Amino acid sequence: MALDAIFAADMRKQNPIELLDVTAATQEDRQNQAEIVGYARAIVEGITASHADIDDRIASFSHKWSIDRMPAVDRAILRVAVWEILFNEDVPDPVAISEAVDLAKEYSTEESGLFVNGLLAAISGTKTAK
Repeated sequence: MALDAIFAADMRKQNPIELLDVTAATQEDRQNQAEIVGYARAIVEGITASHADIDDRIASFSHKWSIDRMPAVDRAILRVAVWEILFNEDVPDPVAISEAVDLAKEYSTEESGLFVNGLLAAISGTKTAK
């Protein structure tokens, strides 16, 4: 849900929180949505609040690729994972990296899994405390 909002916002140049609200409204009748939407909201609000820092970190470690040249789905995956690595102590870095790599392999290019893994491992290895 959070990844969808981040991706759609990037593609449509819209506010990701508003897009999340639209998606959440369509899911209200499903079981356990409060927890899912709550975590998605934390991710989207966190990325929105720290967007410049997250993108600067991605840009610093993606030596051959500018953020604009990356596939849009990779940008969204990286933004979510970098937020989890830098700002969410409840998610261990290896879990955030593994989930991001799996998503990149499933939804992006053949090379994306390796690219996402290398970039996130470098960010995780050099992060500083908040």
